[in-house]
Amino acid sequence: MALEITLTVNGTASTLVVDEDAPLLHALRNGLGLRASRYGCGQEQCGACMVLLDGRPTYACSHLAIDAGGRRIETAESLKDHPLRDAFLAEQAGQCGYCLSGILMSAKALLDQTSHPSRAQIVAALEPHLCRCGAHERILRAVERAAHTMRGAGQ
Repeated sequence: MALEITLTVNGTASTLVVDEDAPLLHALRNGLGLRASRYGCGQEQCGACMVLLDGRPTYACSHLAIDAGGRRIETAESLKDHPLRDAFLAEQAGQCGYCLSGILMSAKALLDQTSHPSRAQIVAALEPHLCRCGAHERILRAVERAAHTMRGAGQ
């Protein structure tokens, strides 16, 4: 059965029609044209689909779109002017980039909660993500760099 829902994504409310069993990822990609979040495994094992739902990292591949109505959703498209984006570019923290949008969203959730995360906190926050490119050290440095930049900017 198709249902009409309103999703607030990156600060903008949009109404769309989705199947009642459609995952949030499909609504974001197919309904709203937001392509940063990606389908990886579909089983909450890789984190390529990670978005923030009310500030918490959430697997968009398994979270139903109808359950996201009335909640605040953030995708990697929201990071256009965020220090994480600049830090990841400066550290060359991605190779193929397939997993990066999910990693960025988990990193954002961490930095929204703590301005001075330890290396262990960063590792723990990024634990749900699978990156096969071998950029792990650069990714960790990028999150540290973004945290430093955000502290300096008073964010």
